[in-house]
Amino acid sequence: MAEVKRVQRPLSPHLTIYRPQMTSISSIMVRITGIACLVLSVIVVAWLLAAASGPEAFATVDGIVRSFLGDLILLGGTWAIYYHMLGRLRHVIWDFGYCLDLETSLKLGTALFVGATVLTLLTALIV
Repeated sequence: MAEVKRVQRPLSPHLTIYRPQMTSISSIMVRITGIACLVLSVIVVAWLLAAASGPEAFATVDGIVRSFLGDLILLGGTWAIYYHMLGRLRHVIWDFGYCLDLETSLKLGTALFVGATVLTLLTALIV
């Protein structure tokens, strides 16, 4: 049997070869914000469990949630919820076959960041 000469090729593209693109960054951010929403839900459940446990436990957890650090976490969580929601909405639009061209995809990626920020600021001002 003849020997086959195999060319040494990389197994997968490396991150240093490709520069980040808006579509890939926005897709990664949807995944990250999904994890952030999970962490935020743990905080909400802890707050509810403390409320059911008694006034002392509730005062402790409520004090942490209403602190400056708690406010920052809730603000970031609000941004994550809006970003994740808008990212899922973008995927529904793509599933119907709309907005798949590159120019529109780039605009949608930018709209995710801007939209989540605007909605978070509106929520912070109203609440």
